[in-house]
Amino acid sequence: MPDSMNDEPIISSSVPAAPPDTESMSLAQPQPPAVRWIYRHAVPVRLAHWINVLCLPILIMSGLQIFNAHPALYLGERSDRDRPILLLDTVYSESGGIRGITTVFGYSFDTTGWLGASRDSTGQIHRRGFPAWATIPSYQWLAMGRRWHFFFAWLFVINGLLFGLYSFLSRHFDRDLVPLPKDLRGIGRAVRDHFLFRHPKGDEAARYNVLQKIAYTGVVFVLGPLIILTGMTMSPSLDAGFPDLLTLFGGRQSARTIHFIVCFSFVGFIGIHLFMVAVSGLWNNLRSMLVGRYRIAEVGVEPHDQETN
Repeated sequence: MPDSMNDEPIISSSVPAAPPDTESMSLAQPQPPAVRWIYRHAVPVRLAHWINVLCLPILIMSGLQIFNAHPALYLGERSDRDRPILLLDTVYSESGGIRGITTVFGYSFDTTGWLGASRDSTGQIHRRGFPAWATIPSYQWLAMGRRWHFFFAWLFVINGLLFGLYSFLSRHFDRDLVPLPKDLRGIGRAVRDHFLFRHPKGDEAARYNVLQKIAYTGVVFVLGPLIILTGMTMSPSLDAGFPDLLTLFGGRQSARTIHFIVCFSFVGFIGIHLFMVAVSGLWNNLRSMLVGRYRIAEVGVEPHDQETN
């Protein structure tokens, strides 16, 4: 998800309690503030972020609605029903019941109730690729799913282009997001700190760590372009105007498979992003994305001291 930081911190409040010894007070040096404020996210970045928050869930769920019309993935130009790389299927038992079977590269798994055959609100099992709660609309309606998908796809693309233009003109990309060689040298420490839930303080908290930079640049420069270009490749009308797309992705069915994989890469990114937002300070992170202000604890200040507004 897009984020931004300003270089100029706004320093504020929360000075540690002074010692009761007045003589010591007179001899002591001035103490730095225990916490400080920075203006972390500019208005265009916050706006782009919340538009993506709206677009991505709808795009994912309406995309699953479209996928349910033919719940299988292939490689190449044509559908080879004998060799799908992924198939969400339904089989019928002799008693008339149905089971959901998911096949991945020839290996089959019973996924009744989740994939291939799922329960509706009344508890009855129906033949369906992804369950009703995961699609827009919840019932099977391909035409409406396509309308939702294409409308929010254009909104997503326009928002991404405007964010990219702003980020290049403001130098947000090269100043805040692109990992530098010195960042990459600290990747081992960053991974260790994440596993141990050690969150940065002081100056380190005022900028993104190397894992954040890699994740955000990966979304902006890899996942975003891939999801758009593979979506274009699946459209026969756009293929007429851009025939090289079929060659680039190895056929329409390969583009559909890549589109599906990138979609769930977005799902993985969103899940990890939300988890890290929660564990590193939910209200502080939300506030920074709502009004731009982010509170930073100096080294030696405990995390619970950060939110004593």
